Amino acid sequence: MTPPRAQLDALTGMRGIAAWFVVLYHIRAAFPESVPHWIVATLSKGYLAVDLFFVLSGFVMWLTYGDKFQKDGLAAAPQFLWRRIARIYPLHFLIILATMAYATALASAGKPYGVQYPFEELPLHFLLIQNWWLTDVLTWNDPSWSISAELAAYILLPFVAVTFFRKDWSPAASIAGAIALALVLHNWFLAHGEATIGKHIVWNGLPRCFAGFFAGVFMAMIWRARPSGPTTFVALSVSLLAFGMFVMGLAPETLAMPLAFTALVYFLAATSSAPRNPLCGRILLHLGDVSYSTYLGHFLLWIVFKHVFVDDPKNVPLPLIGLYLLSVYLSSILLYRLVEAPGRSLLQSIGKRKAATALT
Repeated sequence: MTPPRAQLDALTGMRGIAAWFVVLYHIRAAFPESVPHWIVATLSKGYLAVDLFFVLSGFVMWLTYGDKFQKDGLAAAPQFLWRRIARIYPLHFLIILATMAYATALASAGKPYGVQYPFEELPLHFLLIQNWWLTDVLTWNDPSWSISAELAAYILLPFVAVTFFRKDWSPAASIAGAIALALVLHNWFLAHGEATIGKHIVWNGLPRCFAGFFAGVFMAMIWRARPSGPTTFVALSVSLLAFGMFVMGLAPETLAMPLAFTALVYFLAATSSAPRNPLCGRILLHLGDVSYSTYLGHFLLWIVFKHVFVDDPKNVPLPLIGLYLLSVYLSSILLYRLVEAPGRSLLQSIGKRKAATALT
């Protein structure tokens, strides 16, 4: 029996932290030499935050829709997919239009923009299928590759649910499934000669997403069966052990970090209701609420910011770095309030009207 669903604020707070880790990852090369090397080295692993996103997404999707798939089967898929499109597409559409405007302005000014903005690939981006092994390089708004990969996972989830998850797996079987996914992903990277997760995203992005997303589904199954108890301590121990072995060079990134993130998400969910949980504070919850706008909007903003304010993109003064980060935060609020939230509400209301019409 599924336990009463708690407000898992810790997951929202963690999503906010992860989004800003990606922002800092993308600007790390611009830091002046006064910034300690260890900070830059830490931020150079910011791409791993995306893999945490995938696990978080799978966890939340199964927690929210698992019962519906198990009860209604594929009949639940249209509403699920429409709600996911309503969640991700309005902001994506706006950012692509804004990027097109920037690329057009560059072309009109006679300034080359290289291969970053190939107009012939725009249909792939508008359809959000650009990272389905259809292109050779990241283009346009680079962070949207993960949204493209997640869309593929959303489409796949109903079919996997009715085939393999008509009932939640037992905690033991779910743990085995999550470990198996981590091993499959690790062997994928081994077969392609990759020592780190963040290389060759156009080819490795889908496997990263599928492994993390469905590992999150398995963690949600465990949480639904055991939302607290000794499993919580075990999850924390596994996460810390995997992360520690990676830091000490005793385990490869391609195996240790997927395992660490998978166990971490369960631990965060199981401890979300703990008193004074720092991840549930107002600031982190706020950052989590606008994290999608932060994630999807910061990349173009950085390009434009450098174009306008920066002379040496490899040595940006800290006050300018601070100004950019403030711009990201303020733009995230505006994008969330003016585009993301109202766009989601509009598309969801359209979906409800269509569903009501179909029933009459």
